[in-house]
Amino acid sequence: MKTWQLQDLKNKFNEVVENAIQNGPQIVIKNSTETVVILSINDYQKLTKPKNGLVEFFQKSPLYGVELDLEREDDFGREVEF
Repeated sequence: MKTWQLQDLKNKFNEVVENAIQNGPQIVIKNSTETVVILSINDYQKLTKPKNGLVEFFQKSPLYGVELDLEREDDFGREVEF
């Protein structure tokens, strides 16, 4: 990963974006500290994509296979006098 000083980044933003697209994440340094990473949308989507689908998530749940009583009782509330 290439690093960029913040003051250089301001003048070379287009170059930094192109480097992120072509060569991967770019690190921005502010006050001698790595503070920000600029990356392409493809790299971002790879990082944020769920590793498992919803069905697989529920299948791996510790509650998978537990029988639940999902029937509702015929409860119509209570009478209230006004």
